[in-house]
Amino acid sequence: MEPSPKDGESAAATEPGRGGAAPSSGVVVQVREKKGPLRAAIPYMPFPVAVICLFLNTFVPGLGTLVSAFTVLCGARTDLPERHVCCVFWLNVAAALIQILTAIVMVGWIMSIFWGMDMVILASKYSELALPTSP
Repeated sequence: MEPSPKDGESAAATEPGRGGAAPSSGVVVQVREKKGPLRAAIPYMPFPVAVICLFLNTFVPGLGTLVSAFTVLCGARTDLPERHVCCVFWLNVAAALIQILTAIVMVGWIMSIFWGMDMVILASKYSELALPTSP
């Protein structure tokens, strides 16, 4: 009795005559990153502002995250469009407080630096989308 193919494998891949080669039938795989509420509250800022926030987060943990919270009040977009602006602002303030309070044991400092890097990554993606294409 032969074992049945696992999920995602085709029967052709397990046939002895095929040599176990991957099938050529087009399988579309979609990967979607699931973000928690704190991570999704990171605003899409202009690139220079994001770099300043990264700089601040590197030297004073949580300060750049606190500055980014105020950019939400100034109209910066986030991945939480269904939430009210004040709720997203307080989520960013909570992330900043977590970074400040846990900086003593280095966890907050590392989190703060990664948070700043995420801000820069989101800003670069946002600036690529916002640039008009030339004809």
